[in-house]
Amino acid sequence: MRASILTIGNEILKGRTINTNFSHIGRVLTFAGYDVYRGIVVRDDPAEIAWGITQCVGFSDLVVTSGGLGPTFDDMTVKCISDALGLPVETNAEALSMIKSKYLAQNLELTPERMKMAMLPRGSEPLPNPVGTAPGVFLQYRGRTVIILPGVPSEMKAILDSIISRIKVRDRAYYEDSITLHGVMESTFAPIVAEEMKLAGGSVYIKSHPVSFELNTPVLEIEVSASATDDSAARNLVETTLKRLKAKYDELMNGKTLR
Repeated sequence: MRASILTIGNEILKGRTINTNFSHIGRVLTFAGYDVYRGIVVRDDPAEIAWGITQCVGFSDLVVTSGGLGPTFDDMTVKCISDALGLPVETNAEALSMIKSKYLAQNLELTPERMKMAMLPRGSEPLPNPVGTAPGVFLQYRGRTVIILPGVPSEMKAILDSIISRIKVRDRAYYEDSITLHGVMESTFAPIVAEEMKLAGGSVYIKSHPVSFELNTPVLEIEVSASATDDSAARNLVETTLKRLKAKYDELMNGKTLR
């Protein structure tokens, strides 16, 4: 199952805000059984948001967006996505009730800006926001699932965590682990990684991460990940591969000169 992540916000593109939402969503979706293929960042601009959601929906089984759900003029994500998908926007009674209860609890009136957050695509479901005010949006569109989340990290995480069980891919488990190798350069170990990848035949993915300088005091983290039908099978694939890699590292360090 393919997934794409669409992040909306001028503040991200100009470097003012680090896109930690992408990394969190990517990890959640990976462990939920998805292959995250694309991550797109666009400005708070109707044409850009429309382009982004069209690209993602046309390519993925699941699209998760973050950013642009608040009460301000540049919080335009829901309207732009709705327009791009050809869906009318209307006041969602359940969403309005969620928002109304939050503001009335603080003795605050329901202004047009606040009511704006209850305007959702027709046929969508509001997702309760336990941290903030703007609800998330759960939408089924032509066999695809679109989840629209706020950009505030704490709000995004809270809503996404609440629906993991709904979006998890059945009969697919993901597992990863790593080992740290001291005194071996990435370029030296690269042929071993390539050999193991070939032997695995696509059942695992091996990635080397240099932790220190290549030529002085090399330290290399080797990450192995796998997907399988259940947790134990995925874990076994990873652990078996890591054992072989560790054995080859020991052989390399004990019997050969590093080049």
